[in-house]
Amino acid sequence: MPNQIAVVTGAGAGIGRATVRMLASYGFDIALLGRNEQRLQDSADELETSAIRTLIVPVDVSDAKAVFDAAERVERELGPITVWINAAGVAAIGPVLSLDAETLRRVTDVTYLGSVFGTQAALACMRRRGSGTIVNLGLAHPLRGLPLQAAINGAHAAISAFCDSVRPEIRALSDRIDLTVVHLPSINTPRLGWSRNRSGHALKPLGRIYEPEVAAHAIGQAVLGHHRDIWVGASSILPSLINGIAPSLRDRYLAKKGIVAQYASGKAETESDTLNESLPGAYAAHGPYEGIPLRDQGRKPLLLTIPRRIGFGATLLSLAGVLLGWAALRRKA
Repeated sequence: MPNQIAVVTGAGAGIGRATVRMLASYGFDIALLGRNEQRLQDSADELETSAIRTLIVPVDVSDAKAVFDAAERVERELGPITVWINAAGVAAIGPVLSLDAETLRRVTDVTYLGSVFGTQAALACMRRRGSGTIVNLGLAHPLRGLPLQAAINGAHAAISAFCDSVRPEIRALSDRIDLTVVHLPSINTPRLGWSRNRSGHALKPLGRIYEPEVAAHAIGQAVLGHHRDIWVGASSILPSLINGIAPSLRDRYLAKKGIVAQYASGKAETESDTLNESLPGAYAAHGPYEGIPLRDQGRKPLLLTIPRRIGFGATLLSLAGVLLGWAALRRKA
């Protein structure tokens, strides 16, 4: 039986590169898409000992025609696409008034429209056979609504809303195509080092940081299962409950703590970024931070699907109800 074919955008570094390794371990033949051909080649070279085929396709995902052409090339040279992962993205960080129109447009074009074009190209191929899996990336609740991150938050919110609309279209056509959003916490990738920084400060990831293999593992679970959404880490439960019950409370907290929590010591690097052109250099999957690894043996980071989130949420609410009832009884006593 021939190997299944996977396409990964942003495959040269960060989450995309870790995902390529994960899919190779599953036996997928892989098409690597991205702007930097040398990094794509480096990523493919890591798989030389794997019994799989690879195809390198340099492409800017904000170019719709180029993405569709890349999909057709993959189908011609590797075979029918069964999995498509949209992991490409760029970021601009700083107060919203510090981000000019060109910057905001570019973040939207690459991160949001790049995922849209990738989803469209994948659907066009998968509909020929009526099956497949498409995975897009979103933000876990601890990263949603962060000050200084309006551009990237807007793009990822749009991705989630886009997927919400496309799923019933797929269902109406009776296709067996899964469209999954994997909602990620802070991941230790090179992203912050090449993001456009208008904050005036050196930056660091917020909250608990995970290694990119954790993100790749979650994406792998989306590929192997039939999930609508997957959230990585239990830390997304409490912020989602607070935001649902008392959003203004979280706003006040983020106004007080959320900005300075993203500042690192040292001088801000604002000279170069990957917004318009890929930076030279041997960037790989990992960034300069220390993150929680994916354990080969023992407990892995928690992956929350919708049923699990409902169960955890109901448990927390029940516990809160019990504590409130106990407190009320004590006051009466």
